[in-house]
Amino acid sequence: MAERLQKVMAQAGVASRRASEKLIAEGHVTVNGKIVTELGTRVEPGNKIEVDGSPIEGSEKLVYYLLNKPRGVVTTASDEKGRTTVIDVLDEVKERVYPVGRLDYDTTGALLLTNDGELANQLMHPRYKIDKVYVAKVKGVPTNDELKALRLGVVVDGKKTAEARADILRTDRKKGTSTIQLTIHEGRYHQVKEMLKTVGHPVIKLHRERYGMLEVTDLASGEYRALRHDEVQYLKNGRQMRKSSGRL
Repeated sequence: MAERLQKVMAQAGVASRRASEKLIAEGHVTVNGKIVTELGTRVEPGNKIEVDGSPIEGSEKLVYYLLNKPRGVVTTASDEKGRTTVIDVLDEVKERVYPVGRLDYDTTGALLLTNDGELANQLMHPRYKIDKVYVAKVKGVPTNDELKALRLGVVVDGKKTAEARADILRTDRKKGTSTIQLTIHEGRYHQVKEMLKTVGHPVIKLHRERYGMLEVTDLASGEYRALRHDEVQYLKNGRQMRKSSGRL
């Protein structure tokens, strides 16, 4: 079935649909060796599409996976230091997928991987305020004022974070630690760790238990599963999703 060229480019992860349209209009894209500048151009599966001479895989089946990322795994497609990547964990997935956003090397939990570039760009856009729920074991026990600061936003790298939800789940006075649930919708570098460090409670252990409404409670560390059709549609429509189930 023929698809609009800019849509195929976005799905292949080249750029967003709007950015792909700009590439087409400026003459960067060829189809079967011919430069195409008309935005209404449709392409068929098997057509050779190139951007500045580099081919893209426009007919690849779109897939979506939820991974419970283990500790000690990097959130990249490859690693120059030879460390295990999230792509290595998804060893039975044939399609070339990429992580949506990232989790730190020592952070565990919910991570979405897909080859749908358009959806990935949408989910990572600042205007798409998808909830990310973290559970952090921290040093000390936050006061009510410190929790309030987290909820209203704290200054990290010269910029105030957006409003968040912060609650203490449990405390261990003997060990001098507590477990906090923090819900944010931004995706800044080391954001959760930096927020908690700012209020005086460095992170000891961090786990993302939910991405949107995709939970990993039914997935052991290192397990992953394909998203259901309704979950994909909810993500695309920006709506809340039902609790997920099943595993690989």
